Amino acid sequence: MGKKKYVFDSDSFKVGKAERKGRKIALTALKLFVASISLTVVYYIFFALFFSTDKERALQNENRMLERMYPEMARKAGLLEDVVRGLKIRDGKIYSEIFETEAPELDKVLDANLMPLTDSIAEEDIVKLTEAKADALMREAGRIEDNMARILAICSGEGFSAPPMGLPLRDFSLSMTGASVGRKMNPFYKVIGNHEGLDFMSGLGNEVLATADGTVTEIVRSRKGPGNVVVIDHGNGYLTKYAHLQDMTVQRGRKVGKGEVIGYVGMSGSSFAPHLHYEVWKNGQVQDPVNYFFGSVSPSDYAEMSVASVLTGQSLD
Repeated sequence: MGKKKYVFDSDSFKVGKAERKGRKIALTALKLFVASISLTVVYYIFFALFFSTDKERALQNENRMLERMYPEMARKAGLLEDVVRGLKIRDGKIYSEIFETEAPELDKVLDANLMPLTDSIAEEDIVKLTEAKADALMREAGRIEDNMARILAICSGEGFSAPPMGLPLRDFSLSMTGASVGRKMNPFYKVIGNHEGLDFMSGLGNEVLATADGTVTEIVRSRKGPGNVVVIDHGNGYLTKYAHLQDMTVQRGRKVGKGEVIGYVGMSGSSFAPHLHYEVWKNGQVQDPVNYFFGSVSPSDYAEMSVASVLTGQSLD
């Protein structure tokens, strides 16, 4: 067992056991470590309070910019909301007066082009870019509102007639859709030829309806070609033609209303099967009738009808 060492403390005039050297060094190192950590914390607080980094200065500048521009952007956002509300009212009026249907409800979708997705735009420029976009939207909304005002003026003008937007048959289903306008196979001669209307597959004797208000301008009774035909003038350059009828219930010169019975489905003339051949003409140019039915069927049915009429390669006449 080693000898214990004693030392004399000149400050307290006492004699005590001598501490081990290693323990003294460890205690001294611990004190230095605590002192350095404390000093580091003090330095960090000091610099954080009185000095800013480049990033902090940029954020402070951006916040000041936002504070200056936010009131103006809020004002413009309010104006845009009012304009959109007005446009929606006008849009609904156009649909009700021209298409005789309700305007479709569209989800509010953020324009993907409103903010370019690129890292090349600095953060401080985003607010400026957003304001520029808002100004552009205001100008575009004004232009659309002017166009709608002109459309409403035309609709309310004397002599205006709605386009033929109705369906020519009751209880329409997608299975009734046949070949539409285009190059189609003739069922008799098996050659490709021009087809100028839309075939509706239907049973003999089903009622055929006028698709808009108008005046009957032509009645044809024939055993060839399109067979028995009714032609209606709807004004504004629009004509509709109903062919292969079994019988007709109107005479030339008679005024008819939308949805009024003008004849019955048949297979008169050169008809491969009972059906209605329906045509739409505008200023002497043949139109695709499918394009006029979007207000009379659901959006999903309209989409399927458009595809089916194009993909059907053979007509029924």
